[in-house]
Amino acid sequence: MKKLLFYISSLCIANTNAQVNFDLEKILTYKNRDLIVMEIDTYLNKKSEHGEKIEKLNASQKTFFLVENLEREINNGGFGQFYFNSSGDFSQETVNALLEIGAKKTAEIIKRANAEFKNGIVPQNRYERQNELELIEEKAEEVWNKCNLEFYEYHEDLTELLIAYVINHKADFKQ
Repeated sequence: MKKLLFYISSLCIANTNAQVNFDLEKILTYKNRDLIVMEIDTYLNKKSEHGEKIEKLNASQKTFFLVENLEREINNGGFGQFYFNSSGDFSQETVNALLEIGAKKTAEIIKRANAEFKNGIVPQNRYERQNELELIEEKAEEVWNKCNLEFYEYHEDLTELLIAYVINHKADFKQ
């Protein structure tokens, strides 16, 4: 039992240290570009409690967080999953985040997908959005499948755009 308690406390201390010791300069030297994005994403997810406390992120961090959430959800299950999950709470802000990093083509894909909702407005409330999803999903699926395929073509390199964005806003990511 003592070993178990020691192990659990060690994990808690290590997790706390990982947040405190976030070394952006070191991370930006990694050769693996995807690893750079993953490390920053992990830090921001911890800081914001996986988006539950997104207000803990400053504007630049939120931009990064929203773009990464979009990419993760679309790659995992397409637009249906993006809208079903909490990531859909920020669908309009995600368009703005994409524009902020220079991903204009990807932002257009999201706008087309968002347009499938009533009056082109995606409800921010997850339960309202999920109820509307049930009503529109069958009709919207054709458009969303096309949007998924276009997204997967990666006309813009989101990884490189995010890294450039972080470099241009370094001070915001050191907070």
